[in-house]
Amino acid sequence: MGLLAYLKTQFIVHLLIGFVFVVSGLVINFVQLCTLVLWPLNKQLYRRLNCRLAYSLWSQLVMLLEWWSCTECTLFTDQATMDCFGKEHVVIILNHNFEIDFLCGWTMCERFGVLGSSKVLAKRELLYVPLIGWTWYFLEIVFCKRKWEEDRDTVIEGLKRLSDYPEYMWFLLYCEGTRFTEKKHRVSMEVAASKGLPALKYHLLPRTKGFTTAVQCLRGTVAAVYDVTLNFRGNKNPSLLGILYGKKYEADMCVRRFPLKDIPQEEKEAAQWLHKLYQEKDALQEMYNQKGVFPGEQFKPTRRPWTLLNFLAWATILLSPLFSFVLGVFASGSPLLILMFLGFVGAGNELG
Repeated sequence: MGLLAYLKTQFIVHLLIGFVFVVSGLVINFVQLCTLVLWPLNKQLYRRLNCRLAYSLWSQLVMLLEWWSCTECTLFTDQATMDCFGKEHVVIILNHNFEIDFLCGWTMCERFGVLGSSKVLAKRELLYVPLIGWTWYFLEIVFCKRKWEEDRDTVIEGLKRLSDYPEYMWFLLYCEGTRFTEKKHRVSMEVAASKGLPALKYHLLPRTKGFTTAVQCLRGTVAAVYDVTLNFRGNKNPSLLGILYGKKYEADMCVRRFPLKDIPQEEKEAAQWLHKLYQEKDALQEMYNQKGVFPGEQFKPTRRPWTLLNFLAWATILLSPLFSFVLGVFASGSPLLILMFLGFVGAGNELG
């Protein structure tokens, strides 16, 4: 095992990475709070600043995927779709089968320059979570309670507010509403049968309200819907913990572009379009399971250095005092201090 591979397995290293993420996140949240004074003066400047502040936080997680675990992401699509990436407002539909599917989505956002301005329809409970929820609040993320009678006006207002967003945004929708499990799938297919809808083998029945509302509210702003079907080679089921330990995965993402003008405007027809889309996603998943590849040309967008440089900058700023303290301990020559420090590090690794 090489030195770097060894370090990736050490709890103390994980602790330092977590420390950098949490402290930098709190600093970023404080700066975001200060930018609120810009909202009534220059709303678009406020938005551009917050896109870059959010990027500084989210890119640390992307760095773990791209540079720490060296996970590879391959796109299966066509050149015309590739040419549109990062150059238009879009709605992204992503299947929700894996713990890190959002991270693979963020990786694509980063490689095409829209990570800071990426959006999502999020559970309202996340609004109160430090770092994640707070950062999303300043980004004007749309929060909902998942009770449509209560959410309708809030969601419509939030979506319409994004109509003049100055940066290209990718609006992520998990139409299934929750991550796939066998139990949830069984219940979902019972609902599908009761509604006379075709059964899905690899997906839950999509919830159509959020999608149809997003399509209606963002029409004129959003140019297209990107359908993304994600899978991992070798039938792997990756986790955030695996990424932290430096495990390398190979992600395959089938991307299909649908111009918004081709999607029905009426709610009932748009809902039917979404159900048909999920039947096609199911067929794509079946093909992948049988052949090991999705249809289409293969593209591997080059990872950019900015996520790594951003993390190294934060680590230098936040860890320098800590390293100075460690050097001071050893420079003191005190056997007691040195033994206490080594004991603390050893106990941390054992607990990890």
